[in-house]
Amino acid sequence: MQSLSRLLLVGIAGLVVAAPVASQRADDQILPRSVELLKQARALISAGKLESAEDLLETALAVDPRNRGAYVDIARVAEKQHLFGKAILMTSKALALEPNDADAIAVQGEAMVELGATARAQANLQKLQTICGTKGCPQIAQLSGAISRGPTVASAKSPESPKSN
Repeated sequence: MQSLSRLLLVGIAGLVVAAPVASQRADDQILPRSVELLKQARALISAGKLESAEDLLETALAVDPRNRGAYVDIARVAEKQHLFGKAILMTSKALALEPNDADAIAVQGEAMVELGATARAQANLQKLQTICGTKGCPQIAQLSGAISRGPTVASAKSPESPKSN
């Protein structure tokens, strides 16, 4: 009788431990609602409606915080708004989910170039070359072009004297 109660206790403990694991989704299974919001946001980005797109992307992340594409697209929107620090932050969040995300590495590298951190952007380019190998990726050309071009916003001259009212 005592062995039966021990066996029963071990069985219940096993079920309690296994239940949360069984209900978790795989990392590559993003909720469909979040994916749909991402698609809508991309359409808005291509139409130039950056603020509306950013709102949808943030909603997509609220629905499923594992949506790397939403983080990367928020970073792209931030770059277009010249918010390069925010772009780096968002790509860092995407890279925390998947360290070898070529899009996130490239977008982060471009933002680093704009902030004048060319050496760090070069490190991102080397990482991309390692990830893509001989097959090549369009992100390599994208980032190497940004590095060779250099910062476009940071090099813009500021007015010599402040404007007065």
